[in-house]
Amino acid sequence: MKSIYLGLAVHNHQPIDNFPRVFERAYRDAYLPMVEALERHPGIRLSLHYSGCLLDWLQKNQPDFLKRIANLARRDQIEIMTGGYYEPILPIIPDADKLGQIAKLTSFVRDEFDFSPTGLWLAERVWEPQLPKILAQAGVKWTVVDDNHFNMVGLKDQDLFGYYVTEDEGHTLKAFASSKRLRYSIPWLKVEEVIEYLRSQATEDGSKIIVMGDDGEKFGVWPQTYEHCWEKGWMEDFFDALEENSSWLKTIPLGEYAQLYRPTGMVYLPTASYAEMQEWALPAVSSREFSHLVKQLEADERYEVTRYMHAGFWRYFLAKYPEINVMHKKMLRVHHKVYQAGARASGDAGLDELWRGQCNCPYWHGVFGGVYLNHIRQGVYRHLITAENTADKILHQGQPWIKWEMADFDSDTVEELLIEGGAQNLYLDLADGASLFEWDLRGPKHNLGAVMTRRPEAYHQALIESERKRKEALEEPTREGVKTIHEIVRAKERGLDEHLHYDWYRRASLIDHFLGAGTTIDDFSHCTYEEAGDFVNQLYEFAVEESGRCLTVHLKRDGHVWFGDSFLPFRVEKDLTVEPLEEGMMIRYRLTNTSDRPVTGSFASEWNLSLTQGGHEHCYYSRRDAPRKRHRLASIEDVSGIDQLFVKDPELGFALSLTMGQPARLWRFPLETISNSEDGFERTFQGSCTVLCWMFELKPGENWEVDLRWQRIAR
Repeated sequence: MKSIYLGLAVHNHQPIDNFPRVFERAYRDAYLPMVEALERHPGIRLSLHYSGCLLDWLQKNQPDFLKRIANLARRDQIEIMTGGYYEPILPIIPDADKLGQIAKLTSFVRDEFDFSPTGLWLAERVWEPQLPKILAQAGVKWTVVDDNHFNMVGLKDQDLFGYYVTEDEGHTLKAFASSKRLRYSIPWLKVEEVIEYLRSQATEDGSKIIVMGDDGEKFGVWPQTYEHCWEKGWMEDFFDALEENSSWLKTIPLGEYAQLYRPTGMVYLPTASYAEMQEWALPAVSSREFSHLVKQLEADERYEVTRYMHAGFWRYFLAKYPEINVMHKKMLRVHHKVYQAGARASGDAGLDELWRGQCNCPYWHGVFGGVYLNHIRQGVYRHLITAENTADKILHQGQPWIKWEMADFDSDTVEELLIEGGAQNLYLDLADGASLFEWDLRGPKHNLGAVMTRRPEAYHQALIESERKRKEALEEPTREGVKTIHEIVRAKERGLDEHLHYDWYRRASLIDHFLGAGTTIDDFSHCTYEEAGDFVNQLYEFAVEESGRCLTVHLKRDGHVWFGDSFLPFRVEKDLTVEPLEEGMMIRYRLTNTSDRPVTGSFASEWNLSLTQGGHEHCYYSRRDAPRKRHRLASIEDVSGIDQLFVKDPELGFALSLTMGQPARLWRFPLETISNSEDGFERTFQGSCTVLCWMFELKPGENWEVDLRWQRIAR
């Protein structure tokens, strides 16, 4: 009788800072039903992976669930995989952290489940050729990547019914190929179709294995899948069918198969991840073009061509999104501090918090929220700043301190000005308008600069086309059956395409604008206004003065403003003063007309602050003519005569005040992106934009000044 092995590897993970309700729903709708189904079907054997982020939540909130997993392992029904504890993208973290994170999860699995894992779940299947050495050093024998990885070196689907051995510097690793066909069949096709396909691949010697490694959330959390998998019984029917056909269709944990059978051969895999991830990593226009081309070829059944097509490289996310790059470089900077502190003192130097800050979820973006999820992005910075606080306390022996340095923080060969102290960090990009791109309040452990710039995404075109069809009443009827997450086009509200606005500069803080005549708050918030100066995203000179315990940075640019019919020479100076114990700063702006003509215009200082959406609503302003009365800011506000602004974020646990030396016109609005997620297109809050505007009129050689003071205040 012909037979075949089926290797199922189910990966379960939630971002470390996801909302408790999301953990609860995923547990209720996916993780628990799967374990209950395995308990009902003792003949089903597979590999399971739970990230440390999820295991920590389960241990605290559902400890009996862990006992049930241990029972499944004890009766030899499942094997448990290791991985990086906090689910990092392994290639982009230092080797010491790779080894440490894997060791932490391996120890947890041994202690909690009495099981010694030999296989590793590779986060997002992001593979780079140097991994075999470090994984072998961590005690890992095998892992799962996609058939896409193997196709890129010329292997075909019929070559992948086994595992291959790869190596780096003589350190070997066994690699299984996860079948894209199975990933797109389970649980989407009818059970009979899946079984029939597996039957068609069976052989007389029965040594072949076909593997599917995929997310556990597809069995209950993704749209419509709970009803499909559990209420309508797809998974129960599938497990029944596997048991009924067990005479020829044998489920087996991957590690056991690797012990029973020899490798198919040697392979050297290129840098790769799953096909969709590589598409998402492309620039938006290229991603859209690539997707269209692949779909066209697939419609023509040109699979011999698509097999050899591969798109982007995962690390390009660091180039595509500067916000991801600076987060990654912040992680590396904190890594060095933590290891330096760890070498000086025994005990906690911030290592575990550093590892928490390496959780992969905000370091990329695809069909899921990724870096666009404000709370996940803020969470990574919270862990990194917590680790930094612990390390710096050791390195500076608990004393007040402040220092500055020029360093190539973001690894683009251009140095940034970094001010660090026990109270706060201020990172300035001199080549980008001397803007403030990171502002860490070290007390509440929060980066106020963790704001996303609005930019085009490949999937925006799908939204635009969907809205056009709806408006023209030409939308095609939904096909029968449950769609995979990669096929769904759903919007949480109508008219979302009208909220697609893109920024031509990075939304940081301390940005200097000269606004064209007639500019309104709508023009500015939509980024369709006329910029009348050349100061935004341009190079500033700097000098640093240390006086006593204070540090003052002098920033200057001799640029131009458009006035009348020509660009006129104009100077902007901004002095930024900070103290070691203060979470805040003093800014003195000085505008000088260096031309030979009088100049009149509108100057604006822009500040983009990373707050929670609730915190965005807890903001007030006061006017000099009514100092005792506070007016709550609406979501979009244009008011004049403002001399003080209050920002309070109850969720993050801090409050700030901004005092202006001269009353300003205040524009304030939420920065919102249109991003895609498991539940469809939605507006996503990214931060709060505050713009302070003043009119000026200067004769040749005259200057105008205004002072701003940010202070953290008692709540």
